[in-house]
Amino acid sequence: MENKINYKIMSEKKLNLLADFPPVSTQEWMDKITADLKGADFEKKLVWKTNEGFKVMPFYRAEDIQNYKTTEALPGKFPYVRGTKSDNDWYVRQNIEVKDAKSANKKALDLLNRGVNSLGFTVNKENLSADFIANLLNGIAANCVELNFKTCSKKTVDLVNLLIDYFSAKGYNAPELQGSVNFDPINSMLLRGKKFSKEEIAVMLEAAALAAAKLPFYRVVNVNALSLSNAGAYAAQELGYALAWGNQYLSMMVDKGVDTQLAAKKIKFNFGIGSNYFMEIAKFRAAKWLWALIVEAYKPVCRRTDCPETREGICYCSMKMRIHAETTSFNKTIFDSNVNMLRTQTEAMSASLGGVNSLTVLPFDAVYKKPDEFSERIARNQQLLLKEESNFDKVTDPAAGSYYIEKLTNEIAAQAWSLFLEIEDAGGFLAVVESGRIQQTIKDTAAARLKNVSSRREVLLGTNQFPNFTEVSGFKSATNKAKLQNQDEIEKLETVRAAEEFENLRFATEAASKRPKVFMLTIGNLAMRLARAQFSSNFFACAGYEIIDNLGFDTVAAGIEAAREEQADVVVLCSSDDEYAKLAPEAYELTKDKEILVIAGAPACSEELKAKGIVHFIHVKSNILESLKGFNAILGI
Repeated sequence: MENKINYKIMSEKKLNLLADFPPVSTQEWMDKITADLKGADFEKKLVWKTNEGFKVMPFYRAEDIQNYKTTEALPGKFPYVRGTKSDNDWYVRQNIEVKDAKSANKKALDLLNRGVNSLGFTVNKENLSADFIANLLNGIAANCVELNFKTCSKKTVDLVNLLIDYFSAKGYNAPELQGSVNFDPINSMLLRGKKFSKEEIAVMLEAAALAAAKLPFYRVVNVNALSLSNAGAYAAQELGYALAWGNQYLSMMVDKGVDTQLAAKKIKFNFGIGSNYFMEIAKFRAAKWLWALIVEAYKPVCRRTDCPETREGICYCSMKMRIHAETTSFNKTIFDSNVNMLRTQTEAMSASLGGVNSLTVLPFDAVYKKPDEFSERIARNQQLLLKEESNFDKVTDPAAGSYYIEKLTNEIAAQAWSLFLEIEDAGGFLAVVESGRIQQTIKDTAAARLKNVSSRREVLLGTNQFPNFTEVSGFKSATNKAKLQNQDEIEKLETVRAAEEFENLRFATEAASKRPKVFMLTIGNLAMRLARAQFSSNFFACAGYEIIDNLGFDTVAAGIEAAREEQADVVVLCSSDDEYAKLAPEAYELTKDKEILVIAGAPACSEELKAKGIVHFIHVKSNILESLKGFNAILGI
């Protein structure tokens, strides 16, 4: 009875958050954190410095974003940081390499029945004709799906005119049609080394924009920033360069006399999606915001008298960035390739939460073979799961108001804007591409990222950390990069995969006449020997070596004897720092000129051990890639 009375009293008492949980000041939080750190440096322990160069704090509060204009924005309203539309729906896109129009059409119709509502066709210029387009699009309701095309730059206008004729013959209402033609001569310069003059590009841009004027919602001038992402660019770099790239095209069209609002409405941005989850959300939010500011500076005049988004005669519709996003290839791996599905899932989440217009998820096996029906189905379903089960399309810009996301959005916007202004001061994006500066900067960035991967500061699960010890490549090998007709007139931008050098190590191990065996000689302090054996096992497994772990030995001699019974090539001594002074010299004398002895750790007595002839140490600060290359060389692999 008493319990029932207490329960009734508690249920009737209303919780007063302000009274029961009084506010805590930032200083109080800092005082508590400082006390818990027990003298450790706050900056070193808890403050993260991003690749873009700005610092990320361990916590944020309302005061950190109180002066941000982005927090006042509304979905579908200028400056579009919260999206260019009032909902968060996006097109689920899958691309088709067209070799035969009828076969491609059959596949396209099948995909449309499997949840896809955006198709991307890559078409050979030799195939372009009215019959080809008719066969390719036969049975496809062009007013119900987004259609995207890619062909030779110099055939863009021809393709646009063929599409206009086809749509007209079918009786479509042009404003109902959504799609794009991927015309991007600067991207051809970057990937092929082919040089176009500024005048050549301007003429082609003008022709493409004017030809596509009859298709008001077709974007025919593309900015393929995806190429930067796949080459290793950081998020802020990709965004800053993309803005300069888009502005280059916009200014060239305007200079040619193309109506500003028409020119702006013909530009589409194709971004990559990296694995830095929150950073990528912020990148897409910042992209829409900054592009709106750039186009606003041109003051595009609205040609419609009934447009609700026209203010003082200025066309704000033309300031809406159109974004297609594709999962990057930079972080995808051949070994433990199922992890690629986890990577692309978080990337798809970043893009959808960031408010893209369309999205392509690359199949998990695309890095080592032509995707099959299963992997393509998984890739489609990754997006459909976000829509149908997780309802990501139901809430517009759910990240808005988050202190962390708002802070990241403003920080990445500041970095990208600074880079944009730097490019503009240098003469514009085309001039900087012609000079090779963009290419070299991205190559330097990729080299820095690869160094981080080789030292495991940037982790690729299953490749440079926690590899599958028993996995073999089998039929897998890196897919051949597209064979382009390279001109070598300017420096090219190379596509990079972070895992490639580690994969080459494992390929070499598999091709060797004998797979090296690494024996864990565990002895002494139980906790330290187990921890170091686990670390060392993962270390050597990254090169595909066979790992022989052990529970422990009473003596070094017993461990060496067991290693020889296993015909081990490498013996890793796993113990505590204090015990190495005695155990390591003993192990060295027993293995000298026979097995390779490795000490797991960086003990204080390292210099004394080196003086005795011990040269191999592995620890958390080791460059794992260079270390494993060294062991491969010693073993003759």
